[in-house]
Amino acid sequence: MRAPRMRGRAERGIGMSAVDELLARARQMLTRVGPHEAAALRDAGGLLVDIRYAQLRERDGTIPGALIVERNELEWRLDPTGEHRAPEANRHDLPVVVICNEGYASSLAAVSLHQLGLHRATDLVGGFQAWRGAGLPVER
Repeated sequence: MRAPRMRGRAERGIGMSAVDELLARARQMLTRVGPHEAAALRDAGGLLVDIRYAQLRERDGTIPGALIVERNELEWRLDPTGEHRAPEANRHDLPVVVICNEGYASSLAAVSLHQLGLHRATDLVGGFQAWRGAGLPVER
């Protein structure tokens, strides 16, 4: 499912739906990054986490080095104190960039990670589509 793009009045906060308001509040808590910033964070030891579902990954490919964790497992796999955590999720100060398809669900997911104590979690503006559009590497 694709989130509708916010345009015009919704971008200015006028006549926003409840989910638009939730998204706007979430993004105020984040320092969102673009594709090249995300790549630099990965190269410096940060963790890119692709939360897209399998059908999108199969259709479009994946980002080399990204950890694949579907959205419904994210909190369990990224909680550094949890018994089900991914080995890469080993500390609360880990820079984490959450990536969805177009940069909507990832904002909400990154805020959820903040609530787990991952205070350096953020998301990729424009999601995987922005990464690919920037000409960055994609694996099939």
